[in-house]
Amino acid sequence: MSFLAPTLLVAGLLTSLSVASYLPGIEIIGQTAIAQVLHFLATFGNGCPWEGILVIGLTWSFVGALFDTYAFYRYQSWRSN
Repeated sequence: MSFLAPTLLVAGLLTSLSVASYLPGIEIIGQTAIAQVLHFLATFGNGCPWEGILVIGLTWSFVGALFDTYAFYRYQSWRSN
């Protein structure tokens, strides 16, 4: 779940911007925003947007695992009291 949340968020953002780039009057805004999002992802992926979303997803996944570990530890310590 921690991996899918940011991945689906970025995919949804790119999809909505792609649809917006086909609408008359705001197509330049959609195209510019898509370019900016891809540039942002390429920053984290050594120049590759796909690698960037993978790095962001894996980082969020690691943080989610740390949070789950902490929550499990706290639950166990409260249960023993």
